[in-house]
Order: sequence, then structure tokens, then C-alpha cells
Amino acid sequence: MSTEIVQTEQADTSVQPVNRQAIVAAAMAALALVGLFFAGMAVIAVFVVGAGHVALNQIQQRGERGRAFAIGALVVGYGIGLLSLGSALIFAVTSATQ
Repeated sequence: MSTEIVQTEQADTSVQPVNRQAIVAAAMAALALVGLFFAGMAVIAVFVVGAGHVALNQIQQRGERGRAFAIGALVVGYGIGLLSLGSALIFAVTSATQ
């Protein structure tokens, strides 16, 4: 009887696949971070935010894994966005006073 319980428990713990959109969002977030310092490609952060939100929606609907990838991508995307906004405001204030 104990082997039957173990077998049913193993059958119930099927592993869901990782959401591909979450992986793409995390990869784009890494590219945006590198681009922030080297190539000026921080504009990719806009797409990172979009991909992160789509991934979270798909994960919720399909029951897939990868929520941490999507949330991490959103944090990076919104962080770069806030940094860009702050930089633009500082530039606007300093250029208006000269």
C-alpha cells in the first residue's frame, strides 16, 4: 500500500515548463543592463517591461514556471526607466539654468 501512495505522489508532481517569454525578458534585461553602461542601448528596457508583463500573464494563465525571471526583468526594466527619467530631469534643470 505504501508503494501505491508513493507512485501517485510522483505522478502528481509533474514539472511545468518554464515560460519562454520570461526567459526572453530576463535575457533582454541583461542586455539592457550591459547596454546601459557600454552601448547606450538602455531603450531596450521598454521592451523588457512589455515582455515581463506578458510573461507574468502567460504564467498565470498556463500555470508555468518562470515568475522570478519575469519579476526580475520587470525590476530591471522599471529601474532603468526611472534612472533615465531622473537623468532627463537633471539634464532639463541644469540646461535651463545656464
